[in-house]
Amino acid sequence: MRPTESFMKRALATVRGCFAALALTANVLFFCSLMIPVALFKLLVSYKPVRQVTDRLLNWIAMSWIGVNNAWIDAVGNAAWQVSGTEGVRRDEWYLVAANHQSWVDILVLQKVFSGRVPMLKFFLKRQLIYVPIIGMAWWALDFPFMQRKGGMSSARDLERARLACEKFRLVPTSVINFLEGTRFTLRKHDLQRSPYRHLLKPRSGGIAMALSTLGEHCHRLLDVTIVYPHGAPKFWHLLSGRVDDVIVRVQQREIPAELISGDYASDLQFRTRMQEWVNALWAEKDELIERLLPPSSALPAAAK
Repeated sequence: MRPTESFMKRALATVRGCFAALALTANVLFFCSLMIPVALFKLLVSYKPVRQVTDRLLNWIAMSWIGVNNAWIDAVGNAAWQVSGTEGVRRDEWYLVAANHQSWVDILVLQKVFSGRVPMLKFFLKRQLIYVPIIGMAWWALDFPFMQRKGGMSSARDLERARLACEKFRLVPTSVINFLEGTRFTLRKHDLQRSPYRHLLKPRSGGIAMALSTLGEHCHRLLDVTIVYPHGAPKFWHLLSGRVDDVIVRVQQREIPAELISGDYASDLQFRTRMQEWVNALWAEKDELIERLLPPSSALPAAAK
């Protein structure tokens, strides 16, 4: 590529990125402003029928917000994503969703893949994110579970928060998503953990177990999502500037074993062991899938390049 062409390509990417950043900011401000009065009413009136109405309205606002995000993602040139496995999913069902985690881009990828196909995705988030200006309030209003993830007594409180959040999800169809690794993949974290997987960190089963114990009567299916970036995990600016055009998403719909749909994760050691073994088996299969999907020249995990 000639120097002039290279400069023009970078300049065009910068223009696209600035446009997308403005669209994203305006989108956040507009839809969060719509949420504020509904969220305050929800806080003040806890009557169950009213709660069902406010939850559906907040979810509708959030889905509209996601729809605008999807529009600018397409407009700036992110294209040719390879997605498979979403056939047969429904918007009136409850789902658990488990995915590997490499980048902040994962969240918008998942929202785009599932938008209009399943109920709105509700994420397990780090507790610190509740303090993010404006958007933290929106996550709270939408009942996203906030987790400390520090171990010890914090882990017990995290599980209780997960249980309380999932109790609220019983009112309307919901997709509860958990990044089981608890953090984004990096080669350094992989080495510190001495992870047995080539492309993944060790999974944690507490959040998904608590969701199952609470939603078990509604939720019998897991959407097991594998996200692969063949040329390395992108930064958020890459998405804004239209340079995320090499995403592979594989969705596997799995029936959840009946013996795992209800159980006491906190005090039943055998149940906890069975749950962790099931999650470990899913992760081993996911690791093999990532290995097959990565280009042959990829000697390192995609997120480590």
